[in-house]
Amino acid sequence: MARVRPLSGFPELTPRDRVVEARILSTLREVFGLHGFGEIETRAVEPIERLAGDSEASKEIYVLQRLNADGDSDAKVGLHFDLTVPFARYVEENQGALQFPFRRWQIQKVWRGERPQEGRFREFYQADIDIVARETLPEHLEAEVAIVMARALRRLPIPSVTMHVNNRALVEGFYRGVGIDDIAGALRSVDKLDKVGPDGVRAELAAQGVSETAADAALELARISSTDSSFASAVEDLWETTVKVDDVSGAQDQLARGIASLATLVDTVNAAVPGTAVADLRIARGLDYYTGSVYETFMDGHEAFGSICSGGRYDSLVAGGGFPGVGMSIGVSRLVALLLSAGLASATRGVPSAVLVAVTEEESRRASNAIADRLRARGIPCEVAPSASKFGKQIQHADRRGIPFVWFPAEDGDGQVKDIRSGDQVDADADVWAPPAGDLWPEVVGSDAH
Repeated sequence: MARVRPLSGFPELTPRDRVVEARILSTLREVFGLHGFGEIETRAVEPIERLAGDSEASKEIYVLQRLNADGDSDAKVGLHFDLTVPFARYVEENQGALQFPFRRWQIQKVWRGERPQEGRFREFYQADIDIVARETLPEHLEAEVAIVMARALRRLPIPSVTMHVNNRALVEGFYRGVGIDDIAGALRSVDKLDKVGPDGVRAELAAQGVSETAADAALELARISSTDSSFASAVEDLWETTVKVDDVSGAQDQLARGIASLATLVDTVNAAVPGTAVADLRIARGLDYYTGSVYETFMDGHEAFGSICSGGRYDSLVAGGGFPGVGMSIGVSRLVALLLSAGLASATRGVPSAVLVAVTEEESRRASNAIADRLRARGIPCEVAPSASKFGKQIQHADRRGIPFVWFPAEDGDGQVKDIRSGDQVDADADVWAPPAGDLWPEVVGSDAH
């Protein structure tokens, strides 16, 4: 056989680490379902032209093609690099069967051909929620999506999180007022503030033709933040002292709408999930399609790792318009990688078995199997020892596997069960005995600071 060569960027977790990942995925599913979001699953592939669009995404697309395609036009497709593109196609194709506003959650693997690094993979799980309307989307749904995601994150075994929120109408109105013409370009530059610093942003803005005064104003706006609606007065004061252009009526109205929307968002989210939302005017979300609220979520104390959850409001999900929505996305594999590498979460064991049923001798294996089946019938995960070795070796086997209890069958009854951690051993009936709730299945322990 050829020597195995590792493929970077395609993580394969151990069973113990998979317990952590599974706990996160199951928690997200539960919270999303509790708030009325329905699950969808889309195909893994899309036509290349749909995935690439007019962006630079084509550099990251993995192409899927039959080995012997023979020029078949249907033979080449691309693996989706996020869940937004397939979701847009899904809504467009199924709009007649959907009830709007359509509330969807979706957890699937995606593939992205970027350079692997810590927390960045080429194959990873992504979890999205979106609410999409047919014509108009009520503004209160922007707060609802943020609340649902905040509640989901609070249920995870992770440190507390802070959701930094902004409003694109606010930022765009301000930029127009200070004379920035290429708003999309300026947003992309300001979005890099944490990476390149103020001087780097100034350089990019200058290259776009933005004046030094306007660049300073954009950076000053980005410094404003608050945990309540008090940011509004700071923005208004900056506007009064900075705006010099003649015709600012349209820009000022847009700014006012953005301020009011952001203030409502922060107050609503913090009322539902106290201490979660912060108005942070440096959050830009450089993608062009966002039009209202935008979100970036960081784990407290681990901000350098970057956002673990982001999203925003958009006016049109599909080409041609008519489907406004709001959504957020978690890079699940990225989050799991951080938790594991930083020791923030771990599983109590890597196997589901709570009990190892010992085998006294091979001739009595059937009796051990019968005890195991009686335990399984009552929902207790267990396995039977692989060999009838000395009990000490069978206990060692259970310990290596992380199994907390060993059952010793007896000729005149079910026998005894031993907690190999404490050494306690008691008579037991397979139709009655059960491990403590915390030992029944593997648990995830972590930095749950909530």
